[in-house]
Amino acid sequence: MTDIVQPSPKAFRRPVIDGWTLATAAIAGVIAVPIFVVLSYLLVPTGDIWRHLASTVLPRYVGNTLWLMVGVGTGTLVIGAGTAWLVTLYRFPGRDVLQWALFLPMAVPGYIIAYTYGGLMDFAGPVQSGLRAMLGWGRNDYWFPHIRSLGGATALLTLVLYPYVYLLARAAFTEQSVCVLEASRTLGAGPWRRFFRIGLPLARPALVAGVALALMETLNDLGAMQHLAVDTFTTGIFRTWLGMGQPAAAAQLAAVLLVFVIVLLVLERWSRGGARYHQTSSRYRALPSLRLKGIKAGLAVAACMMPILLGFAIPLGVLIWWAIRSQALGFNARFVTLTVNTVSLGLLAAFLAVLLSLVLAYGTRLRPTPMVRGLTRLASVGYAVPGAVIAVGVMLPFATIDRTIDAWAKAAFGISTGLVLSGTVVAVTFAYLVRFLAISFNAAEASLAKVGRSMDDAGRVLGRHPREILTQIHLPLVRPSLLAAALLVFVDVIKELPATLILRPFNFDTLAIYAYDLARNEQLAEAAAPALAILVAGLGPVILLARSIGRSRPGHIS
Repeated sequence: MTDIVQPSPKAFRRPVIDGWTLATAAIAGVIAVPIFVVLSYLLVPTGDIWRHLASTVLPRYVGNTLWLMVGVGTGTLVIGAGTAWLVTLYRFPGRDVLQWALFLPMAVPGYIIAYTYGGLMDFAGPVQSGLRAMLGWGRNDYWFPHIRSLGGATALLTLVLYPYVYLLARAAFTEQSVCVLEASRTLGAGPWRRFFRIGLPLARPALVAGVALALMETLNDLGAMQHLAVDTFTTGIFRTWLGMGQPAAAAQLAAVLLVFVIVLLVLERWSRGGARYHQTSSRYRALPSLRLKGIKAGLAVAACMMPILLGFAIPLGVLIWWAIRSQALGFNARFVTLTVNTVSLGLLAAFLAVLLSLVLAYGTRLRPTPMVRGLTRLASVGYAVPGAVIAVGVMLPFATIDRTIDAWAKAAFGISTGLVLSGTVVAVTFAYLVRFLAISFNAAEASLAKVGRSMDDAGRVLGRHPREILTQIHLPLVRPSLLAAALLVFVDVIKELPATLILRPFNFDTLAIYAYDLARNEQLAEAAAPALAILVAGLGPVILLARSIGRSRPGHIS
C-alpha cells in the first residue's frame, strides 16, 4: 500500500497582502526611485557631450577617485584598527579619556577640515608665512607639502573618516573572548603577533564594514574636493549639471559613480565569502590589559593623540580663532535665518525618517517574508549612495512631474504652476530620506527585535489591532532608540552638502551652503561661524556614541 504524503499547510500558504505589506512596498518603491532613475540613464544617448567628457576629464575623474579610495581606505584602516587595539588591550596614561576622544574627528565634516587646513597651509597662510619670516626664506628657498592636491585630500579625509573604522573595530575588539587571547599568550605569541594573528582576523567583518563606510563618505564628498582642487566623480557631476547645463550627461556620470558604489558593496560581501568568525568560548571576563611604561607608554599616547589633534583639535581651534578675529560670532539676522533653515530641514527629515522607518520595521515584524525583507533592504541602500547621485536621481523625475503638471494647468486653466516639487523643500527633504533612511530603519528594526513576541500575542488576545499594538505597546518601549536615530539623522542632514547644494530652493541657504560659498570665495574667516556651528552640532551624537561603545562589553558595570 502506497503511503499518501499529506502536504504541509505551509505549502499552500499564500503571501498575506495587507495594509502593512502594501505600505512597506510603497515606501520602499518610492525611496528606490532615484537609484533606478540614475541607472536608467546609462542607456540614454547624450550626443557629443559624453564623448567630450570621456576624452577629456573622465580619465582624471576615474584615476583620482580610485587613488583617493585606496589612500583613504588604507589610512583609515591603519589608524582606526591600530588605535582601537591600543585603547582596548593596553593601559597607559590618559587611556580612559583617549578611548572616547578618538571619536571626536567624526564630528568634523570633510569640507570643514579642508577649509581649515587650506587656510593654514597655503603659501599665504600663517604656517608658511611664519616659517619665511622666522628663517628668512624666499618663495623658492624651501619645499612645503602642497595641501591642495590628491595627497592632501587623502590625508585630510583620512583624519575625519578613520572613526568609522575605529568605531566598529573597538566594538569588535571589546567583544572578543578572553580565553582566545590568553591561549595565544600561553603559546608564546607576542603583542604584534596577537594583533595580526588573533585580533585582526576575528574583527575582519567589522574592519571591512568600517572601511566600506569610510569609502562611501569619500565618494560623497564635494566641498573638500572642490576646495582642494581635486577632480572626482562628485565634482564632475556638479560641474556638468550646473556649469555645463547637461543634466543627462551628469546623470550618466552619476550612474558610473553608482556603479563604483555597487562594486564596493559587492566586494565587501565577497570579501567575507562563506567564512564565519566565531568565538571558541562563551566565557566573558574583563579583557586583559597590559600596562605600558616608559617609551612604550609615550608612543601609545602619541599614536592616539595625533589623530585627535590633527583631525579635531586643530580644526576647532582654527575656526574659533577665525571667528573671533573676524568678529563673526555675533548672531546677526543672516545667521539666524540660516540656522532656522538648517534646523527646520533637519527636524523635518528626522521626523519623517523615523516615522517611515517605524512603518518599515513593524511591517517586517508582522510579515517577515522574503519579499518584505527584500523591499526594506532596498529602501535602506540609499545610505551607500553619494548625495550628488541621489540629487540627480531626485531632480530628473521631479522636473518631469513639474513640467507635466504645468502643461496640464496651462491647458485646463490657463495658469502656470511653476515648480511644485523640483527646486523646493519637498525635493531636498525627499533626497535626505533616500540617503539617511537606513540610519533610522536600522535603529527601529534593532529596537523592535528586542521586544518579545509575547507582547504582540498579549495585545492580540486583548483584541488590539496591529496599529494599536504598535502605538500602545511597542512605541513606548523603543522611543529612546528612535530619539537617538532622529538625532543622528538630524546631524547628518545638517552636514549634508552635495544634495542640498543641487536641490535647494532659490534663495534658500543652510549653514553648510553658506560656509561652502564663503570658503569658495576664500572668505575663510567669515566661513568660521557656520562651520563652527556645524561642528559643535555633531559633537553630541559622537559623545553619546562613544559612551555606548564603552558600555557594550558583556558584564560591564556602569
